[in-house]
Amino acid sequence: MECYCVQAPTDLKSLVQRFYVLQAERVEAYKLFDEGHEAYLRTGPHYDFEHYKQLIHEITKAFCGISKEVLEIKEQLHQDHDRPDLSEHMEKLQIKEKEKLEQTAKLQLAKQNVHDHPENEDFQEKVRQLKQDIIKNKEALADILQDFKYDSEEPE
Repeated sequence: MECYCVQAPTDLKSLVQRFYVLQAERVEAYKLFDEGHEAYLRTGPHYDFEHYKQLIHEITKAFCGISKEVLEIKEQLHQDHDRPDLSEHMEKLQIKEKEKLEQTAKLQLAKQNVHDHPENEDFQEKVRQLKQDIIKNKEALADILQDFKYDSEEPE
């Protein structure tokens, strides 16, 4: 007879499903981060930094919670399920997600510079370059997720 507890999942299939839920939460957090930044830019030239600072705090908390749980799942996959292949995909994904967050923050700063100095071509070029970097990062993330999906669907 199995015991059904209200704790984190431990079987492989549930861990993989939980990982996908966390990735979806991460996508949603980015969406809120972008929307919040757009709203912040609309408050210029006398920006409402207090609201934006609160948003950054909340988003940071969300990303930290997601990352912490992803790392726990990564560890379980490696230790409890002997799936270093899946663990490795998650490690690569975490690195790319960290880069994406850093790129997103830089892009937001660059967008504010464009907003404040629309005549400056250098700021506009910086925005274009960062957008390209984020696109490349998202492509790398998609490749990693595809590899994870493929490997996680293989019979154990």
